Amino acid sequence: MIIETLVISLGVFIVAFLFAPLGMGGGMIFVPLLHYGLGWEINGALFAVSLSLTAVVSWGSGLAHRKEQHYDDEALKLGLRGAIPGAILGVVIVVLIGEKMDSVFKVLSIVMISWAIYKTAMKMKIDSESKEEKKEKESREIQHIPLQIGSGIGGVLSSVLAVGAGVIYVPVIRTFADVEPRKAIGTSLHYMMVVVPVAIFAHLLTLPSQMYSKLGEEFLLILIFMALTLLGSRHGAKYGMKYLSEEQLMKIFLGVIIVVAVRYVTDLIGF
Repeated sequence: MIIETLVISLGVFIVAFLFAPLGMGGGMIFVPLLHYGLGWEINGALFAVSLSLTAVVSWGSGLAHRKEQHYDDEALKLGLRGAIPGAILGVVIVVLIGEKMDSVFKVLSIVMISWAIYKTAMKMKIDSESKEEKKEKESREIQHIPLQIGSGIGGVLSSVLAVGAGVIYVPVIRTFADVEPRKAIGTSLHYMMVVVPVAIFAHLLTLPSQMYSKLGEEFLLILIFMALTLLGSRHGAKYGMKYLSEEQLMKIFLGVIIVVAVRYVTDLIGF
C-alpha cells in the first residue's frame, strides 16, 4: 500500500504540472487516479477531495496567469453568472442520483469530453485557416447568452464530475467570447478559482457522516496531495507560459482530452 500511495502521490504532482498550463484543473485524472489507484469509491467524499486538488491547481496556476495578465475580465464576469449557479445545481444532481453515480459519472464524462474534442478541433481549424494577425479587436463580439449557458454547463459538470471543467470552459470562452488561447486558459482558471470552492462547500454540506469519517481517516494524505498539487501547478504554469506557444498549448490540450476519452470509453465497456 505504501508503494501504491507513493506512485499516486507522484501521479498527483504530474497531473497538476501537466494540466495547469492548459486551463484545466486535473479532476478528470484525479478522480480515476484515486478511484483505481487507492480504491476510493466514487461518491461525495471522493468528489470533495478531487475538487480540493482541482482548487489548488486553479489557484496555483490562475495566480501565475493573472500576474502576466493572461485572462479576459469581461468574459470572466459574464461566465461566472452561469458557472456559479451551475455548480450549486450540480451538487443537487449528485444527491438525487445517489448510488448510480458511478455509471452516470462515466457516461457524462465521455459526452463532455467528446464535445470538447469537437469544439477544440474546429476552433483550431478555423484559426489555422485565418492566418491574418488576430490581435484582439476592441469590436470583438461576445455572445452573452451562449457564454453564460456554456459556463453554466461547466459549473454543473464541475460538481457532478468533480472536475475544474476547463475542458468545457476553454472551448466555450474561445468560441463565444472570441478570446485568444492563452487568455482563454487564464480565464478558465479564474472561473475555477471561484466555482470550485463553491462546489466543494456545497458537496460538504450534503455528505453523510460516514463520508466525513473517511475524509478524517485520510486527512494527512489529502494534505500531502494538496501540497504536491500546489507545487506541480505553480511549476507547470510557469513552464507553459515560458516555453509553450498558443498553438502547442491547444494541441496538447486536445491530445490530453482524447487520451482521457479513450480511457473512460474502455472502462465503461468493461463496466
